[in-house]
Formats: sequence, structure tokens, C-alpha cells
Amino acid sequence: MTYDRLVCANCAAPVSEGRCPVCRANRERLQQENFFAGLTPMMLIALLAVLIAAVALLAHQTV
Repeated sequence: MTYDRLVCANCAAPVSEGRCPVCRANRERLQQENFFAGLTPMMLIALLAVLIAAVALLAHQTV
């Protein structure tokens, strides 16, 4: 799950907006914890498509 979908229990706002100190602290922790936490699902799909295309190209060149 990406942090842009999380809701803060302290202020009931999205954590990605960082409205309160709790939101800001959790947002920073999530960003430092995992590189993929900041990626949107569309970016992950695009990355997967590029990876599949690279593997297909490599397989085509070795044949």
C-alpha cells in the first residue's frame, strides 16, 4: 500500500498531505523505509511493462 492512501488517526486527513506532526512523521518514515512506497500503481505498471519488454528483447536477440 502506498502512503497516499493512508488516513491519519490523529487528524483524519490523508497522510500524504502532512497536515499534523503525526502525518509528517509517518510520511517521512514511509518514504525512507521503502523506495517503492512512493510509487503510484500506474508507475509500477509502467515499470513492469518496461521490464517485460526488455526481457522479450533480450530473448529475441539470443535466438
